[in-house]
Amino acid sequence: MEIYNKLFIDGEWVNSSTEKQMDILNPATEEVWAQVPEGTVEDVDCAVKAAQKAFNGPWKRMSTYKRSAILRKMGDLMEENANFLAGLETKENGKPLHITTREAKMYNQWWYYYAGITDKIHGETIPFEDHKHIFTIREPIGVVAAIIPWNGPIQLLTWKLTVALATGNTIVVKPAETSPVTALEIAKLTELAGFPPGVINVVTGYGSVVGDRLSSHPDVDKIAFTGYGDTARKIMKSAAESSNIKRFSFELGGKSPNIIFPDADIDKALNAAVEHGFAITGQSCALSSRVLVHRDIYDDFIVKFKEKAAQIKVGNPHEQVDIGPHAHKQQLEKTLSYIQIGKEEGAELVLGGDRPRHLKKGYYVNPTLFVNVKPTMRIAQEEIFGPVVSVIPFSSEEEAIEIANGVSYGLTAAVWTKDIARGHRMAKALQSGMVWLNTYRYTRWVTPYGGYKSSGVGRENGLESIKEFTQVKTVVVDLEG
Repeated sequence: MEIYNKLFIDGEWVNSSTEKQMDILNPATEEVWAQVPEGTVEDVDCAVKAAQKAFNGPWKRMSTYKRSAILRKMGDLMEENANFLAGLETKENGKPLHITTREAKMYNQWWYYYAGITDKIHGETIPFEDHKHIFTIREPIGVVAAIIPWNGPIQLLTWKLTVALATGNTIVVKPAETSPVTALEIAKLTELAGFPPGVINVVTGYGSVVGDRLSSHPDVDKIAFTGYGDTARKIMKSAAESSNIKRFSFELGGKSPNIIFPDADIDKALNAAVEHGFAITGQSCALSSRVLVHRDIYDDFIVKFKEKAAQIKVGNPHEQVDIGPHAHKQQLEKTLSYIQIGKEEGAELVLGGDRPRHLKKGYYVNPTLFVNVKPTMRIAQEEIFGPVVSVIPFSSEEEAIEIANGVSYGLTAAVWTKDIARGHRMAKALQSGMVWLNTYRYTRWVTPYGGYKSSGVGRENGLESIKEFTQVKTVVVDLEG
């Protein structure tokens, strides 16, 4: 068993104020494979104090080119340790190793991208009257609390760390209680990269303790959170009761429509629908959990979809499988409950809906396909976060748009058509933070990512994210006196 008995605060590995440890389970085996400290309110206070001291001290005084060099060094370390980190993530949340490895080998690019941005964050001059010189300065916000989810612990920590640090903020990280090990290992790399003490701090623990204290802490200036909408509401309520007004950036889920027209490259659209409907056991906000298919091709598409989905291999994520287990027992139970809801609502279950018989342990569910789903059914409205896909028929662009927009979410969407005018019309009409045309789930360091409606507030990645981690100061100079 791996024992992580220290928290990372103020550049040092320190004991928690309690000796309690949290067990970390391998979702593929249901066995404890690691232990981490159960952080406390006192630990959070120490971490925030360290972050505030670093923000007002060496990190603020450091030149942008030196800050850039540290970020670039961190990118090198992420590249060198990609395979190791990928293996840990697979143990933490059950994502197949070949996927975590492929993803981990890309994260260095986020560090390189934002390393190149540190000296390009600047204000503007505003011409107005001859006797006034008006200009703006873009400054960091301060201490950022980053609350990381369990489904993409390395990816979403990378997305938050890179831009927060490039813009001059300091940060306290609260990883998910079921997947905290990768955050602690990344903290080790930040030591090697040369970040000053207190710039990055990691406090493991439960959301009801560590997360709540970060949300209400008077010296936390911004909260960057990815997770459930109900949790975001609790964070906002807790923050509202603190003595300061905090900034927020939230990514809160999706129910993404994947819209397929008869003139599309059907084979390409089919492959994408299957792959991105069930990938990583359905545990991604951006997956195509709703596949909208034109009635002219609906019946034939379902036959092909079922055949292809039936070939998906479920099993040990350290082997060459397509999908592994759910990340934890609660998510497994949630998925099974929604499968039952789908049956009771009258949707037609044509594939899956059960647990793999050959896997005696682990939080597994077979790929599940519902067809002839009505847009108002709960399985078509609510985020399940499991390998469950609903296929919904439509007859026109207008109906497809109505169905696609008829949910509370608006994170991602996709349209498959060879009619470029239709593609642009659909992209304009869809209430979604990201729209893919004839592709799916393409996100990179340069592509702003975030949602409309209940899918969140703010954007991650790209130049757009700089606005989320900086504030503007306006300076007016009287030139006459």
